[in-house]
Amino acid sequence: MKVQVLVSAVGQNMTRLSEKMNIETDAVIVNQCDRYDYEEYSLEADGKSGRIQCFSMKERGVGLSRNTALLHADADICLFSDEDIVLTKGYQDRIREAYTSYPKADMILFNVKVDPSRRTYWNDRAKKIHWYNYGRYPAYSISGKLEALRQANVHFSLLFGGGARYSNGEDSLFLKDCLRAGLKIYALPVCIGEETLRESTWFHGYTEKFFVDRGVLYRYLYGKASRIFALRFLLKNRKEMCTEIPFGKAYRLMKKGIQSL
Repeated sequence: MKVQVLVSAVGQNMTRLSEKMNIETDAVIVNQCDRYDYEEYSLEADGKSGRIQCFSMKERGVGLSRNTALLHADADICLFSDEDIVLTKGYQDRIREAYTSYPKADMILFNVKVDPSRRTYWNDRAKKIHWYNYGRYPAYSISGKLEALRQANVHFSLLFGGGARYSNGEDSLFLKDCLRAGLKIYALPVCIGEETLRESTWFHGYTEKFFVDRGVLYRYLYGKASRIFALRFLLKNRKEMCTEIPFGKAYRLMKKGIQSL
């Protein structure tokens, strides 16, 4: 069972990045930068073994970079990741063991340690993912069987995420499409990495654009129920998110995003 890491990066040195991320297996790195280029090298040190493929491209958008990495993937299991994730030593063994324990799983969502202020999820037990609990998982928690992803014909949205028109949410939309395609998804209390704290490439505070973009995302995610989910989202997070923009205005901005489609 071969594991391959699919990395979305911006303006990185490829050799240094694979070392910083502690990549121990095959990997496809897509680097959004100021040139077009391709590099390839092998890992043959400190127990690491694998082929690193590095694609540099001028186009921007995290969805585009993840789709490009997925296009070039050729392993049994793919793990999506970002440039600020440091993978746990032996992560490939943990991933293999997880898929061995859950042979019916097409995809498995793993734990990655992040700063408490940025945490949106943490798996404290094994559970199956359904339409009502898929929305909290970031792309770097997602792994999947390549053959299942290819047969389902799923891909990341080009409208959402860093470098796209709307701020974020490409990961939630991806999981929604995977569920709609009938893929079996599980979340496990298995940690495979840790985030290095850095400045966000898309988050610039709880601005008007943040709430409008979130409204657009909820329209795609929840359809006719988007207003209810928007209200639930604001009620749950109002102490943190509604300090500069009042609750009522934030809800109106989210409705503006919902109604824009």
